[in-house]
Amino acid sequence: MSLSQPTNYIPFRETNYFSNFICNYLEESEDLKPFYNRFPNLENFEAQIKEKANSNEVSKTTRKILSETLKAQYATLETSELTLARIESLKDENTFTITTGHQLNLFTGPLYFLYKIISTLNLAKQLKVKHPNYNFVPVYWMASEDHDFEEINYFNFKGKKIQWASQQTGAVGHFSTEGLDAVLEVISTEFGAGKNAKQLKIWFKEAYLNHPNLADATRYLANELFGVHGLVILDSDHRDLKRLFIPNIEKELVEQTAFKKVSETNKTLENLGLKIQVNPREINFFYINKGLRERIVFEDNTFKVNNTMISWTKSEMLKHLYEVPERFSPNVIMRPLYQEVILPNLCYTGGGGEMIYWLQLKSNFEAQGVTFPMLLLRNSALVKTRKQSEKLEKLDISDKDLFLKRSSFINKKIRKISNIDIDFSQQIQHLEDQFKDLYLIAAQTDASFVGAVKAQEIKQLKGLKHLEKRLLKAQKRKLVDQIDRCTVLQEQLFPNESLQERNTNFSELYLEYGDQLIPKLLKSLAPLKGEFLVLTI
Repeated sequence: MSLSQPTNYIPFRETNYFSNFICNYLEESEDLKPFYNRFPNLENFEAQIKEKANSNEVSKTTRKILSETLKAQYATLETSELTLARIESLKDENTFTITTGHQLNLFTGPLYFLYKIISTLNLAKQLKVKHPNYNFVPVYWMASEDHDFEEINYFNFKGKKIQWASQQTGAVGHFSTEGLDAVLEVISTEFGAGKNAKQLKIWFKEAYLNHPNLADATRYLANELFGVHGLVILDSDHRDLKRLFIPNIEKELVEQTAFKKVSETNKTLENLGLKIQVNPREINFFYINKGLRERIVFEDNTFKVNNTMISWTKSEMLKHLYEVPERFSPNVIMRPLYQEVILPNLCYTGGGGEMIYWLQLKSNFEAQGVTFPMLLLRNSALVKTRKQSEKLEKLDISDKDLFLKRSSFINKKIRKISNIDIDFSQQIQHLEDQFKDLYLIAAQTDASFVGAVKAQEIKQLKGLKHLEKRLLKAQKRKLVDQIDRCTVLQEQLFPNESLQERNTNFSELYLEYGDQLIPKLLKSLAPLKGEFLVLTI
């Protein structure tokens, strides 16, 4: 089967689905430059490599511990030679990582999980061509210490929400996979028969019924999908890795640096019009242990674990930190710092929301003496089948039209296919020109007459616009069949009037394309392109 497929790129700003802030970042707005290190273009990576290589956080010891930890985590997995070679290469001083992170969503969650990882894989490949003397390892950082179970316990399939009911609490990576056999029963019906459906069911069963916890299940699934392409999957919820982070944890607990630095940055960003994504706390760590995940707070000169009886003096807490560092879990403010301390990382690939909160963090990195990575907005894509593409062509619907909000999409289509002109802009202009002459006459005769002219203008313009709306409504009724066909197509590609990538699970596309899906996406997604991809496969 040929892998060639039509592609079209749309600037992010023109999609109207991305914030002004993100678009400004992509356009390298001067206002935002103080909040990041280097913009992610190919030319800037050399300087980033040199800075990271000379930094305090990249040591032989760190590299060795990282590599050995990964080997242990992969011990029971069938691992590709490329992934194993990359894990081993992390010990070498000329090896660097390109990292993305994501929650442990049930069965990968929305499509952008794939796009994050593929952006990371493709960037690592691109950098190797540009800098053959270095190795670049694509890393998926599992958010196994997260607690937002409601955000990850389901996926959407053809308009249905397939959900896992569980009452477990604490860090989600520790969650038992018990109860997921019920979800398997549901998907066995929903996915139907055929080779591709069978493969999806095997993956689900192997991942969630044959692994004891959510972290292991997610690692298995991501490895099945991307292991052959050399992806390295890291679970940072590990004693040896946390031990590397102890100096930074201690500094945060004792000095509360992040609160001061990030709060200052937030004020500056708010003045630039940014709606702040995350706010720092005085202490930005949780305490995790066997179903427990609660904030560490400092009250009455005592360190406490919120909503528990656990408390320490300063010296007791630091002693505890050195004994069991794995129980100290970074929140959203400190997790990026943890990542950059334990990885020889150059670039983080994330979504729009992630980019924004990373921009809040640079001052804290500087205070901790840790290199700030480059920040790359992940690829975004809309995938159309050839059949959908042909229908859109017949109905004369452009790719840009699809991104319109539903009412604008329908109105534009009615105007396009109507045999009469529904656009009254010429008539409105003609009316306004006539009233200009009346204003001149009014000004020369009686000043009080100007108000009467104005009132009449408003009345007549309102009447014209009302007629235009009525005509549009009448044509909508007349052309209902054509409009329905257009609307059905837009709904298929923009489910619930949101981006496909934020809603649809990969299983829908896999049923259609099978094991060709990921190669096709790998071939088409260009991480440094900086535009939204519309792809027909």
